[in-house]
Amino acid sequence: MDISLDNFQGPMDLLLHLVKKKEMDIREIKIEIIIDEYLNYINSLEKKNLNIASSYLVMSSELLEIKSRMLLPGSELDEEVTDLKENLINRIELYEKYKEIVPDFKELELERLNYKTKSPSSILEYKKDEKIESDLTMDILVKAYKNFLERIEDEKPISTKVTKKEISIESQMLRIKEKFKKQKQFDFNELFEVKSKPYVVATFLAVLEMVRHGSIKIYQEDSFKTILCEAVE
Repeated sequence: MDISLDNFQGPMDLLLHLVKKKEMDIREIKIEIIIDEYLNYINSLEKKNLNIASSYLVMSSELLEIKSRMLLPGSELDEEVTDLKENLINRIELYEKYKEIVPDFKELELERLNYKTKSPSSILEYKKDEKIESDLTMDILVKAYKNFLERIEDEKPISTKVTKKEISIESQMLRIKEKFKKQKQFDFNELFEVKSKPYVVATFLAVLEMVRHGSIKIYQEDSFKTILCEAVE
């Protein structure tokens, strides 16, 4: 048998390989043949004084037990042997399914690297005792944010199509900066172009970050008037 243990990820991988070599469905193969091939191969490696991982030797012991029980006379053992063989076949089948879906998980893992997310945080973390600008306090800004979320609920269509898209604070900050390149001042509500909760939350947190860094200012000329955003030179 011209194969190397380096080509396998463990004893189950070797057993699956031996099954595949027969080019038959695992349920149609005599498991005794696969057991013999596995044991013969491990024995041949031991005779060559090659290092064998302990997991392969543990599997050898397990297969030897099954084989020894198969050789014992007596019908009372038939059911026990059948269960052992069935268990082994089930494990090989399960490993085969696992191996088939591994590439899908690796692809999803690579795709996930394209996204950056921020852990959930409370808006109260951004709240300070001092006023943000002029007469506009954080309380007023938070209230405007809550009112906007309420309007989203009221305007929600009867039937909607649910989609999953992650929106980062960083991307929203870049979008706001691009908006300021076109106009130096605009209504606070104009920032929320998409009326979905993830979009609104990410945008609001982006505004707070930019205010904290001093790149923009939020103010209100008089009580109950429009809240304005303005770029800081």
